[in-house]
Amino acid sequence: MGKEKPTRTDYDFEQALDKSDTSIAAFEMKRQSMVDRVQHFLHSYPTMVPVIVLVLSIISFGFISGERFFSPFNLSLIMQQVSIIGILAAGQSLIILTAGIDLSVAAIMVFMSVIMGNLAINLGVPSFLAILLGFTGGTAAGMMNGLLVTRLKLPPFIVTLGTWNIFFALNLWLSGAQSIRSQDIDKKAPLLKFFGTNLSIGNAQLTYGVILMFVLFTVLWYLLNKTAWGRHVYAIGDDKEAAELSGIRTDRTLVSVYMLAGFVCAIGAWASIGRVGSISPQSFYEGNLQSITAVVIGGISLFGGRGSIMGPLIGAVIVGVFQSGLRLAGVDVLWQVFAIGWLIIIAVAIDQWIRKVAS
Repeated sequence: MGKEKPTRTDYDFEQALDKSDTSIAAFEMKRQSMVDRVQHFLHSYPTMVPVIVLVLSIISFGFISGERFFSPFNLSLIMQQVSIIGILAAGQSLIILTAGIDLSVAAIMVFMSVIMGNLAINLGVPSFLAILLGFTGGTAAGMMNGLLVTRLKLPPFIVTLGTWNIFFALNLWLSGAQSIRSQDIDKKAPLLKFFGTNLSIGNAQLTYGVILMFVLFTVLWYLLNKTAWGRHVYAIGDDKEAAELSGIRTDRTLVSVYMLAGFVCAIGAWASIGRVGSISPQSFYEGNLQSITAVVIGGISLFGGRGSIMGPLIGAVIVGVFQSGLRLAGVDVLWQVFAIGWLIIIAVAIDQWIRKVAS
């Protein structure tokens, strides 16, 4: 038997389906407004949010304050002021990418600076060895946080809130609540102040601490984007259970993240001595909140698994630009803090909005 010829009705039905598919596709394209496209773009490139904010901030404060804001001295001063908080934000970012948070980063940093100073100044240990021991101590402090989170299954917020108090108390006990003077450091261990050394670039005056901050972010960017370890960090932050099912040793990776964060804090300890010029057990008391501020403004999601490590670097610079611009405009310090607070709220709101993008 021969094949039946399609009737006219069949042809009409097929043409109607084709037209329906075309109209649906056209409707979908038309339905995607400019706001939807922006939302999709920012979801794909979350670092663009802080970049846009930074550019708009520079333009705005440049217009308000004029040449004073754009002077090489002021711009280089901004970078010097944010260098230590930027380093702390780098360590904080590693934890937040895993959907955790670390309230002890500043306490670890100050504690390690006190250890380095006491070893080199009071006990006569060679400066290089004192610095290495400080690095070891910072890594051990981070490992302590990581083991408490992974072995005891405690929330990172509670663990690091507890260790913040522990490290701060040990810091005051070891230092006797006394600062080590700049003159004593210059006399016995000048290497501790290395990252405070000025570096002239044209009319700008930077420090080696600023260079260290950029190098540190570059290294962390490579680790997170070009290694299997970095992919595991993002996977854990996105969905820890799914990461375990895919074969990732999540607890081991988490401990390594906390250890690296502690090591970064110890690097910040060395840099902070050069920045301040002395060693005070009560310096950078608000460093924890400032580092979280830089991370949030930098576009790393507090829910983990999303964001670029370069974002917090931009976030730290944004805070520095706001503080400098408002100061040059004659705004009281109180209202500078007020403005930064709103900046944090807006950054979190934008992150929430971006996360709602349709997949």
